[in-house]
Amino acid sequence: SAGGGRAETRLSRRRLAVLAVFSCYSLVNAFQWIQYSILSNVFAGFYGVSFTQIDWLSMVYMVAYVPLILPATWLLDARGLRLTALLGAGLNGLGAWLKCASLAPGRYPLTLAAQAVCAVAQVFILGLPSRIASVWFGPTEVSTACAVAVLGNQLGTAIGFLLPPVLVPNTPNDIDLTAHNISIMFYGTAIVSTLLFFLTGVVFEEKPKYPPSHSQAVLQNMPPEDYSYKQSIINLFKNIPFILLLISYGIMTGAFYSISTLLNQMIVTHYEGEEVNAGRIGLTLVVAGMVGSIICGLWLDYTKTYKQTTLIVYILSFIGLLVFTFTLDLGYLIVVFVTGGVLGFFMTGYLPLGFEFAVEITYPESEGTSSGLLNASAQIFGIVFTLVQGKLTTDYSPRAGNLFLCAWIFVGIILTALIKSDLRRHNVNSGITNLDVKAVPVDSPVEHETTALKIQSAL
Repeated sequence: SAGGGRAETRLSRRRLAVLAVFSCYSLVNAFQWIQYSILSNVFAGFYGVSFTQIDWLSMVYMVAYVPLILPATWLLDARGLRLTALLGAGLNGLGAWLKCASLAPGRYPLTLAAQAVCAVAQVFILGLPSRIASVWFGPTEVSTACAVAVLGNQLGTAIGFLLPPVLVPNTPNDIDLTAHNISIMFYGTAIVSTLLFFLTGVVFEEKPKYPPSHSQAVLQNMPPEDYSYKQSIINLFKNIPFILLLISYGIMTGAFYSISTLLNQMIVTHYEGEEVNAGRIGLTLVVAGMVGSIICGLWLDYTKTYKQTTLIVYILSFIGLLVFTFTLDLGYLIVVFVTGGVLGFFMTGYLPLGFEFAVEITYPESEGTSSGLLNASAQIFGIVFTLVQGKLTTDYSPRAGNLFLCAWIFVGIILTALIKSDLRRHNVNSGITNLDVKAVPVDSPVEHETTALKIQSAL
């Protein structure tokens, strides 16, 4: 309620529906990313192409993201949350239906084009968790909401490891049966994607009637002419703590992408014929990471210790990767399951921490812009790490590839330790700023502008 001159804040009941629908179509997009990789031998045989060409069906997600993220974040800031969400859900459905048209040997180019459409959809999806959390959720639940939104994507990867091998068993001597099995997966995905697109149209609104927090009230009261997308980018690149986070986030998340991509190769090198268990270890990695994301989100909402938590999780990820690296060749798969689970818990638990830490140290800049740049950094490091680690693993051993990642994660620890933590958004919500926010009434256009400008200058 309004009091002391502050704008009225309320929590909308619709916020849970918005979060649920977003998490579901983010899940389907992640499922579409991994569904080829986990069945690489099946799809290579079906389309009559090499394993490298099948790998590109995953790599296209990373490659598409880097050039498109700036236009996508501009669209989010200029045209808003609803349009961006509809584009993400719509392109996700379109890509799924195009895949249904590629159900015949010799149609690899069409399935690659379909996957490219899904890759473009991902650009409009990955930057939304922190924006949805900030715009729709209150100060004590924003980090948890961001973690749940990120969780949808992780759950999609987990289902992508688990479900395709069940739906599409390897039947190399019966192409018609293989096509039938793939069609069940493709059509099922397309129908679900279409349903979620319509739900997005029904559920998503630009913002709730009342802001959920005082920091959102301040941002919503800023006149549009005070916001410049170009200036926002410039401000972010002048923000030294954000630059340090941008690099350290890219290192950690890029390392996780690389490990996920090459996991099958690592396991099979030491445990011949254990492809099925390699998929299960990947599943363990992702599921443990989902638990880590939720716990880290809840912890942040409770403590607001952004830098400390981020640094501790980074150090534990480094230790986890070292243990995973030196126990991989012991000959006990159960050990790999345990160390992989621990590694996934901390590395994936870091994802929402990085998003929320970025929003805190860059407020009042757009959440979409900061998270978009973080994701772009992750994709670039992911591509480089996957290529280098893959080469080291092939030419030398999985240990050589993992130690390469360990060295980079150690650099990330140092960069994270150097970040100066200035919790701007938290301070506005708490009324702890250079000026007394409560003293400035916010119920007329002139006063709105005065409040916004004063808070900008104070921060």
